[in-house]
Amino acid sequence: MDDREPYLRYQEDRTVLRAIGVDLDRQVGRVSVRLTRSLAESAVAAWDRDETDEVGEESREECELRGDAADLALIGLAISERGKWDGDQVVVDLDVAQVAAALRAAW
Repeated sequence: MDDREPYLRYQEDRTVLRAIGVDLDRQVGRVSVRLTRSLAESAVAAWDRDETDEVGEESREECELRGDAADLALIGLAISERGKWDGDQVVVDLDVAQVAAALRAAW
């Protein structure tokens, strides 16, 4: 068996996964969610933070960590732009990709 054979199958799997994503994108846009004030304020602070340092060489883990921080900042942007405060919570419509990023981080 060729060492690359599984990766050829994985590439085919990715193609199918992308096609599913295209199908789902037509069906699902944003999801209304509620977040506590402290979580919402932390997300907004991540958006408001200036990240001006250049990114040097980084490990895979560091790259994933930076990506998670970017996902948090985008949630903060959504809260800033369209969040509606309801007592000690904020209600905001998030893109399903942002919801998925948060759920992935939880696991």
